[in-house]
Amino acid sequence: MARQGSRGGAESKKMSSELFTLTYGALVTQLCKDYENDEDVNKQLDKMGYNIGVRLVEDFLARSNVGRCHDFRETADVIAKVAFKMYLGITPSITNWSPAGDEFSLILENNPLVDFVELPDNHSSLIYSNLLCGVLRGALEMVQMAVDVKFVQDTLKGDGVTEIRMKFIKRIEDNLPVGEE
Repeated sequence: MARQGSRGGAESKKMSSELFTLTYGALVTQLCKDYENDEDVNKQLDKMGYNIGVRLVEDFLARSNVGRCHDFRETADVIAKVAFKMYLGITPSITNWSPAGDEFSLILENNPLVDFVELPDNHSSLIYSNLLCGVLRGALEMVQMAVDVKFVQDTLKGDGVTEIRMKFIKRIEDNLPVGEE
């Protein structure tokens, strides 16, 4: 009996990820209908992702027991090995570090958001998974890191892998209102 329950859990998780993927596809489809061009859809996906990231970081910190990262390399490791694994079930590889150590790429061999997806020819500039860039930007902003995040390769556009480029911009200082400490 217990075996059946555990198998049901795995099937349930698979079903949840497929439901999420299909729901995300429906969201992107609706945005494409609501906005006139792909740039506006890309901006909306980024904005939605940002809002998700701002809220998701609390859940991540509570569930992962990860402490404060000391540098951008450690942050990259936590993002790839803990956050992506926790929320998307994948572990992207970290590569292409800049000499200054302020920029790197996350390589996603398999992007679960694009399962069952083909981009129509009339949406060639759509960045379908742009929500992920917003999530990363929003979450990192909540832990005082300003970053630039963008897709540089996408399997939906014929590239061999999906590559997200992250660049550290600055550490955000806590600005408390005057008179508060």
